[in-house]
Amino acid sequence: MTGSAMNRTPPEMLQGTVDILVLRALAWQAMHGYAISRWLDGRSDGVLSVEGAALYQALHRLERRKWIISEWGLSENNRKAKYYSLTTAGRKQLRTETSTWMAYADAVHKVLSPA
Repeated sequence: MTGSAMNRTPPEMLQGTVDILVLRALAWQAMHGYAISRWLDGRSDGVLSVEGAALYQALHRLERRKWIISEWGLSENNRKAKYYSLTTAGRKQLRTETSTWMAYADAVHKVLSPA
């Protein structure tokens, strides 16, 4: 299933989730911004789209918190790109936020499901 404009998550619903989504993407491997965006899009079947300013603001915020680090490298098409990777503190934060989000999503699911 590929997401369309109709079933993509509205930006206001993504607020507060971008950080954990980026941390999760980087738990897989070090990536540059465009690769993170593609990974999230593919992993969510096109429903979660995090691009442009929202993505780079999250990357800068996570780097300031020392949950990720960056270094320059060459992308798959031989272009200079900034690669981001998780720190030990970032991995710990991801575990904490994942636990909180799973409990929250389960609670919302229970409320929205027919009795």
